[in-house]
This record gives sequence, C-alpha cells and structure tokens, in this order.
Amino acid sequence: MLEKAGIPAIPLITDAFDSTAKEMAELWGVPDFRFVMMPHPLASLTPDDVERRAGELVGKILNLLQQGQPA
Repeated sequence: MLEKAGIPAIPLITDAFDSTAKEMAELWGVPDFRFVMMPHPLASLTPDDVERRAGELVGKILNLLQQGQPA
C-alpha cells in the first residue's frame, strides 16, 4: 500500500513467512514485490542479537530502496 502511494517501503519478514509474503504480493497485484527475509524466530533474540541482525540487513534494505520497486 505504501509503495502504491509513492512511499518507498521494504518489508522485513522471517523465512517462515516467505510463501505467505509472496502470496500476499500476488493478491495485491504486485507479484514482483521485493522484501528482505531473515531467519525465524525473532522472539528468542536478545537485544544484542536484534542489533546484530539489523546490521546484517541494513545493506540489503538500502540496496532495494535505491533500486526502487518494479512497476
């Protein structure tokens, strides 16, 4: 919805929701919508683990934002 409104957005999902994210993108009419996937689960991570994970993902997120979403 944000992308359709012209607001750049990169969804973050865990790998447990890969197929669900792809199905939702298809239902919303954006089958090529990109997202960043990370290992599941998140609930058991410590604050340091979360910070480490964010550091690992930020480059992927920025790269997709710079590329823009496919039309």
